[in-house]
Amino acid sequence: MSTVASLGTVLGVWAHPDDETYLSGGLLAELTDAGHRVVCVTATRGEAADSQAGPGERAALAATRSAELEGALAILGVTEHHWLDLPDGGCAGIDPEQPVTRLRALLDDVRPDTVLTFGPDGFTGHPDHRAVSAWTDLAVRRSAAAPRVLHAVRREKPVDPALDEDYGVFDLGLPRICTDEEIALLRPLASDVLDRKVEALLSQVSQTAGLVEAVGVERFRAWVATECFAPPQT
Repeated sequence: MSTVASLGTVLGVWAHPDDETYLSGGLLAELTDAGHRVVCVTATRGEAADSQAGPGERAALAATRSAELEGALAILGVTEHHWLDLPDGGCAGIDPEQPVTRLRALLDDVRPDTVLTFGPDGFTGHPDHRAVSAWTDLAVRRSAAAPRVLHAVRREKPVDPALDEDYGVFDLGLPRICTDEEIALLRPLASDVLDRKVEALLSQVSQTAGLVEAVGVERFRAWVATECFAPPQT
């Protein structure tokens, strides 16, 4: 099982604002507290949450979520962040050469020891997540850097299956489910680290307010209290 200290410089590549915090927020806080360099990449600004919204409303939501994410990253101690500014909900339909070229350039510049991202399943099956996974894998193969790649996965026993079902978390597809032996990095978050992760998630009000209001903070905390990563399947 890997430790935080063994991860070195870390590059996280995600699709939407809040992906990074839900799946790795506690780990990011631990890394930055320990003095590791952490760089985060977000493909879209999350503007497509309302499919009926017009261009002006989408632009306003993009601005809101951009500001919320920057605030969340500040809580987690992450000071290096890059936007790819790709269309929310449209990543699967674009030519991959543009994002792959940009990611390769970042990899060559940052020279991370570890890359955190989605597996091919996209964790929730979202097409944007799946696209980001494919871009990242291709960029790593093309890069002069040789980082270790870790994918977000789920343990065999879900934390709160009723919440997952009630809120359609996995309606588009299930994550890769791993035994504890298959997991390379398993982080049951300490209380103070979980406090920071939850603070960062709550600061992304447009993303989390409705869920937290519905299920309560304590249930929400328990739902996000463990983070799991595994190497790619061969």
